[in-house]
Amino acid sequence: MGIGTFSNGGNQMPTAEINMVPLIDVMLVLLIIFMITAPLMTHSVKVDLPRASSTPTPEKPMTLQVAITADNKVFIGSEPVDAATLETRFRDAVGQDANVELHLKADRDSRYEAVAETMSAARRAGLSKIGFVTQPGMESR
Repeated sequence: MGIGTFSNGGNQMPTAEINMVPLIDVMLVLLIIFMITAPLMTHSVKVDLPRASSTPTPEKPMTLQVAITADNKVFIGSEPVDAATLETRFRDAVGQDANVELHLKADRDSRYEAVAETMSAARRAGLSKIGFVTQPGMESR
């Protein structure tokens, strides 16, 4: 009786062998590919680069610390600023450093209107980097 016949001539169990020929073929192809590409990966061009003894100094941009209190008063640093001169102060800061950053600290009880007006004045003055300062680990009321 041959393998793969449809005759019921006996109680012989079908064979459950794995055909290894395709697996060996794939393995040999991969071996040949790796043998060809491995020398190409280690090939490099020798270049004698110049040496420099200086270290780069990271320059931190100027930051404006702006605080808004619960009674909606605006401070730049520790100096109180009224709404009329706020945009002028922002423009002066942008004139000194074009990459100036605004760090805005607003009291939780301050009005949203005061925060929005401060942000819009900063945007009109040319400030594009605005960050909100919060206290980590504090739960809300």
